[in-house]
Amino acid sequence: MQHGQQVMEYFPQSAAIDEDIPERPKTFLKQAQESLHAPAGAVMLAASAVDAMLKQRGYTEGSLYSRIEKATQDRVLTSEMAPWAHAVRLDANDQRHADEAATLPSPEDAKRVLEFALALGEYLFVLPTRIQRGIKSGANG
Repeated sequence: MQHGQQVMEYFPQSAAIDEDIPERPKTFLKQAQESLHAPAGAVMLAASAVDAMLKQRGYTEGSLYSRIEKATQDRVLTSEMAPWAHAVRLDANDQRHADEAATLPSPEDAKRVLEFALALGEYLFVLPTRIQRGIKSGANG
């Protein structure tokens, strides 16, 4: 081992959470990402990120189920996103309630849930921010 050498790559790698995602959901996403080795925890954290994103967008009333439904009705979530969001919610409920009939999530299940939560963050926060930056730079250009 040589000291003073530049690190070229490290393992395991984790993708950076985009800075345009608000702090609370970003923290849940980061923690979910860092706990993929503990799939049940990662699933619950990713679902918390989804919940925090919806709350950030003003959906604060009722249960997560009703917030997903309202966001879909308002077209904040697409009709294709709603079933995935509900699946994430149900996966987390199984773990939170220690449902004995439910199987424990696998690392692949945790990755799938995290993938949705990251995609939702991109859709709700990152893409709209990039569009606004593009509009501003086009108006100034």
